[in-house]
Amino acid sequence: MKIFPNWQTVVAAGLGLGLLGGCTNIPDPPAVTKRATLTSFAGKNACSDLEQYIEDNAVLQMRTQLEAQRDGVPSWGWWGWAGGLRGGMMDLATPSAAGGAENAAAPPAPTDYTQTNNQVAGVDEADFVKNDGTRIFVLSGDTLYANKSWPAAELAIQGRLKIEGWPREMFIEGTDQAVVFSSVYRWYPLSNSQGVDCLNMRCGYFWSNTTKVTVVDVSDLSTLRVTQEYYLPGNYESARKVGSSVRMVISDNFNFPPNFKWSPDYEPGLYEDKARLRAAYDKIIADDEKAIRSQTLAEWVPAARSVIGGQETILPHPCSAFSRVNAPTRLGTVSVVTLDLATPNTIDRTSILAEPGEIYASASNLYIATRHWWWWPAPGQRDTTYLHKFDITQPDKANYVASGTVDGHLVDQFSMDENQAGFFRVATTIGTRVVDAANAWGRVETTNRVSVLGENDGALEVVGQSEDLATGERIMSARFIEDKGFITTFRQVDPLFTFDMSDPRSPKKLGELTVPGFSNYMHPIDATHLLTIGTFVPPNTTNWMARALQLAIFDVSDMHHPQQTFTQLVGTSYGWSEAQYEHKAFNYFPAKKLLAIPFYDWNTAYAGPYYWDYFTSDLRVYGVDTATGFTPKGAVSMRDLYQVHNYYNWSYYWTPSVRRSVMADDFVYAISDSGIRVSNIANLSAPISTALFDRAVE
Repeated sequence: MKIFPNWQTVVAAGLGLGLLGGCTNIPDPPAVTKRATLTSFAGKNACSDLEQYIEDNAVLQMRTQLEAQRDGVPSWGWWGWAGGLRGGMMDLATPSAAGGAENAAAPPAPTDYTQTNNQVAGVDEADFVKNDGTRIFVLSGDTLYANKSWPAAELAIQGRLKIEGWPREMFIEGTDQAVVFSSVYRWYPLSNSQGVDCLNMRCGYFWSNTTKVTVVDVSDLSTLRVTQEYYLPGNYESARKVGSSVRMVISDNFNFPPNFKWSPDYEPGLYEDKARLRAAYDKIIADDEKAIRSQTLAEWVPAARSVIGGQETILPHPCSAFSRVNAPTRLGTVSVVTLDLATPNTIDRTSILAEPGEIYASASNLYIATRHWWWWPAPGQRDTTYLHKFDITQPDKANYVASGTVDGHLVDQFSMDENQAGFFRVATTIGTRVVDAANAWGRVETTNRVSVLGENDGALEVVGQSEDLATGERIMSARFIEDKGFITTFRQVDPLFTFDMSDPRSPKKLGELTVPGFSNYMHPIDATHLLTIGTFVPPNTTNWMARALQLAIFDVSDMHHPQQTFTQLVGTSYGWSEAQYEHKAFNYFPAKKLLAIPFYDWNTAYAGPYYWDYFTSDLRVYGVDTATGFTPKGAVSMRDLYQVHNYYNWSYYWTPSVRRSVMADDFVYAISDSGIRVSNIANLSAPISTALFDRAVE
């Protein structure tokens, strides 16, 4: 057991925080680090230094919380912690799996078809649906379904493969490979014991602690074959693919040792006796620190393993692959894992000791955002985000490049963008903690800003920033397109702000348009028009029933005077779409000027004796024209599947609701956990074919 003599001084020195002071005094909040860097653990003492760092910071987090509780310090949680201020029955046919000969004789692909809605051209984003024109792969329940999708009339399930754990997302590479990411539970010395009871899908990925990577040979759809498996400690966050190179971002929360305590055991009169209570807390703090420092590095950092050709190999995580941040961030691990599908028998990891945040990737670089940890919610504290840049031009590894700091927090990945010159643009909402006599518990005042960072001598430095705007509001969506920037904010109305980003050192707000409601996602139709999805909120109302899902077209040809030219309300006030918060559900088909979105609604117009008779789920399709606006084309309904799979058969991980779509030439495919249905755009209400998946069973 290692007891470090002065944990306050050591931790403060390591993070650049200043001394924490005596146990009975509230320490000053940790200062924001304006020049953030990552430092790897290197040399002969790399492993002992890594263990020391982990344990010192674990003690810091433990003492921070327990001393606040002991001393009665008001706490609103960790300020700046992740998250901030994410008709009748139709005739159904269930196609049987087809043989390999039919697969081999597949006809040519359609002329035009849609794939995953990616943020950056050439950078594929993982999803649970992937399409290559003639094949649609879907993860439903615990199964990978390989479907022949072309010609549309021959839609059929041709292969199935059970995936261990909870399948999350995947990629396909060429005609031969798929790589599936699933969440599983593995026992480690510091694992949460509740995960033991969640070895199947019943608990979803809530108690999972390991990301499994399964590489599958999909060259013959009727015989899907696993070729490589990797088990990586940590939780799956997201993934990108450039060429054959897959980059996964996984995170691992810090697991405190068994028998760790966060409060004294109940004793009569304990909380009324301040001296007894203080002594009880002091004992817990001392015992917890001993427990932390008695662990080994192998327990803090469990090894990964691979299974290739039936041979299992243990893959220790090298100490030199870890880096620490010279800034206050809560303890955890964020790893960039690289798997090159051209040589899939090896895997590379590089890890940051911090909590995860938003992720962005261009074809050359990957960025990870982490939050500044204000552990005391004192007045004057301001949201701050640290950004870490990795070079991903090598197909088999990611190399750390530089770090930077911006005020505020990000709403999602679209708040970040790298331009062709390598400048990094970031849109943030800046929340500042204010405590006064009128509100002792504190309030948050917000403003918003666009910042531009450039790389300089190993650092990402802010080289330009816009004026602060929309005080009291927060960013709802952002998009950077070449030398233009767009953000929408919201409190009661939706201002759209336009920016000239041509000079990285002087981003300028050019125009502002205020309309009712807000946009959740902005999609470029062409160089001068945006297509958005969001919520219409009538002015001067707090009535939720007056809200509705809304599509809109914005003309930004005059960046000084943007205009909302067309809108389209969808459904009732009960209606919503996954595309409002998940851009991969938003499917715009430029070749046909069509938009498809999954839609859900509860509407008394659907008569029936049961609750679910009033519920509908379909794929809504609209023609989109910048000159004439929206033209409803109809819907591919899966409402009947709510009756086939009555709600007793549903679960939180399996429902018949439409979630994704594919469009190919004149055909539209609606995709849900229950299967795929295809219709011709000329008559969407008359399905051509339906392929039903097996109902998921725990």
